[in-house]
Amino acid sequence: MRPRSSTPALLSLALGYFALGTASLAVVGLSGPIAADLRVPAATVGTLVTVFSLVFALAAPIAAITLGRLGRRQVLLLGLALMTIGGIASAAAPTFAALAAARVAAGLGAAIFGPAASATGSMIVSVEQRPRALAVVFGGMTAATVLGVPLASAAGAAVGWRATMAAVVALTLVAGGLLAVLLPPVAAGPAPTVRAFAGVLRTPGAASMIATTLLVLAAQFTVYGVAGAYLGTRFGAGPGLVSLTLLVFGALGMVGNAAGARVYTRLGGGRTIALALAGLTITFLALAGVPALPAAGVTVFAFWAVFNTLFMAPQQARLVELLPEQRGILLALNASALYLGMSLGSLLGSSLLPVLGGHWLPALALLPLALAAGAHAASLRPHPTHSTAPAATTASAHH
Repeated sequence: MRPRSSTPALLSLALGYFALGTASLAVVGLSGPIAADLRVPAATVGTLVTVFSLVFALAAPIAAITLGRLGRRQVLLLGLALMTIGGIASAAAPTFAALAAARVAAGLGAAIFGPAASATGSMIVSVEQRPRALAVVFGGMTAATVLGVPLASAAGAAVGWRATMAAVVALTLVAGGLLAVLLPPVAAGPAPTVRAFAGVLRTPGAASMIATTLLVLAAQFTVYGVAGAYLGTRFGAGPGLVSLTLLVFGALGMVGNAAGARVYTRLGGGRTIALALAGLTITFLALAGVPALPAAGVTVFAFWAVFNTLFMAPQQARLVELLPEQRGILLALNASALYLGMSLGSLLGSSLLPVLGGHWLPALALLPLALAAGAHAASLRPHPTHSTAPAATTASAHH
């Protein structure tokens, strides 16, 4: 399919990912209002990110197996429907326990939608357009950090966290309506099995690529998962500066995401990932070492943003190229690793920021980042060439 004809569908998938990303991360900016309304400590609200992420990580491979025979449009709309139910329940939650339960439903819907969105995006374009398509689709997640989290923070202060959650539900419904109209028919392909998952993981390079994703996200969310509290502790940032920093972070993250496909074409996947890892290493060293001035914090976060999103689209493209006929399985495992890394990093950050303080938390993030570099190096070892012929017709559709 020509890129022009696929663009509306890709943008609709990106909007769905934007709703997913906003739903998963909005509580970072809404921790104050939620804590005050439901009478829990603000730090406890951070566990809602962990709940969502863990459900996503555990459910994505299971969803790939159980829903693999359904058409792609059906899978995507089912995921968005569960996200909608979870969002409505979140907005109406009378207690923190009820809100956590609603996050389980939303995370399950996200686990169905997210992998399917990436896989479908890679299936409706030509082979040479896959990096661009994946960048467009995952750009919705990046855009959620540009607009979703800062706007959720501002809206929570202005109209309350419940109305903000309801707005995310409306956005999810819009994405579902657009996909129902704009997505071309995409065959389901053969349903993956548990044995197929095990076989894919035995493919040279696959497990190390997925481990790289998990460790990179764990490193980043050790700090980003507690960004508001970290910026206040380390740089004395108030609510206004926190919102500005997150907005700058997201805006420049869009630049990194857009550049990812171009850098991938120019340098290749291995070097692009190595460049992203180098930039992240510099970031955490700088966060640990720069003066405790607000301007320094904004500057380092801006630098971080570019390398944060430079990683993801090239990593997805590498996985699709490794086993095109099994892209659904690989992308589902990668999505699980992504959200498991977010969950682990957020848990580390929220637990250890009060203990280690702002200077040492980024130093802790360097440990999983170093392990990620080792996993990436392992993924670059020569492995057998796999046929790409079945890519357009036999790929299972989950990511």
